Amino acid sequence: MKSIFQTIQDFSVEELNLLDDLITIRTLKKGEFLLSENQVCNEIVFIKKGILRSFFLNHKGDEITNCFAFENEFMASFASFITEQKAEENIQALIDTELQVLNRKALEKLYQSGFNWQETGRKLTELEFVNLHKRMVSFQKLSGSQRYEELYKNHQKYLQLIPLQYLASYLGITPRHLSRIRKTVA
Repeated sequence: MKSIFQTIQDFSVEELNLLDDLITIRTLKKGEFLLSENQVCNEIVFIKKGILRSFFLNHKGDEITNCFAFENEFMASFASFITEQKAEENIQALIDTELQVLNRKALEKLYQSGFNWQETGRKLTELEFVNLHKRMVSFQKLSGSQRYEELYKNHQKYLQLIPLQYLASYLGITPRHLSRIRKTVA
């Protein structure tokens, strides 16, 4: 996690060492939940190893995958974390996953310690907004095939680990259509 923060902001060794007492380590087994719908999200996690999936249930009760997070990425129900209201999504481990966890109180301590941590929080929030915007635009401008090609280009090593129905849901296509696309892209 420290190396990721260092790429975002020029931290001193002392500033980065603040994390040592604030980070906790957690492991999730495949299928375990980090967060369930209607819980308040009080932590942001960094994925040291593994894959997390965020999903919600639509009006029919179908699971709709809205996000995957991979090694060296952050994950949370950001809307719930920011508003301190119940989450609308679930976050689940797709494989055994190792996390570094910053809870709300720890994050507040970092923010209070100085400008660099406040600036990093702002930059990460902006990055999350940009990623959300890109995802929204991809559904308006790209085909399911093009969305799959983007995922293939950026996260190819993980695609075999994600069940077909979750990938299809994430891409907004049927599992059958995804099977056809995978044959042409691979």
